[in-house]
Amino acid sequence: MEITFLGHSSLRMHFRGRFIYIDPWSGAADFSKLPKADTVFLTNQHKDHFDLKALKELSDDNTMVVLPEICALRYREGLVMKNGDVKVIRGLKVRCVPAYNIVDICPSGYPYNFKGIGNGYVIAFGDKRVYIAGDTEKIPAMEDLGHIDAAFLPVATPDTMPLEMAVDAVRLIKPAVFYPYRYGNTDVKKLKAMLGDQPATDVRIRDMK
Repeated sequence: MEITFLGHSSLRMHFRGRFIYIDPWSGAADFSKLPKADTVFLTNQHKDHFDLKALKELSDDNTMVVLPEICALRYREGLVMKNGDVKVIRGLKVRCVPAYNIVDICPSGYPYNFKGIGNGYVIAFGDKRVYIAGDTEKIPAMEDLGHIDAAFLPVATPDTMPLEMAVDAVRLIKPAVFYPYRYGNTDVKKLKAMLGDQPATDVRIRDMK
């Protein structure tokens, strides 16, 4: 599997001749110039994750879009996955896990991300299991992910994880590789030193502001 880091939460996986995109957002790349998608996974309804322009540019008659129920209100051609679902999608075993806030809330008093609305995904690319966390804090569901070869965790305040919480999440998940993503101006380089006592996890920093 080859991973292309497009920026922010936007990723592309090239696997067995197919292109799988995660949260394509026009702010991260010009998708009109990229290969068409076999499958697209969307994690939530926010504009930097659910971008109809990018979807249109990536899609052809063969494209499958996997999305939370809230996104299906605007994009009715997709396959809805809810928290807890497990499906085999074009040969990929996909588990949908929650993505939400427990600690940080908006000034209005509500969480930035409500439980049961957004999705995270554990996707099996052959024998490699990749966790795409979506917009989330450290949550109890992370205790039950099983072996994870690569974990993409958001590291940005106030709506996802601060550095210390991300470290706790990595210690809980114990992925072979950890990629911080969607991190904005957070100094994610500090994570290497903060996780220095967990040599089983390779912390890899890419340009995913």
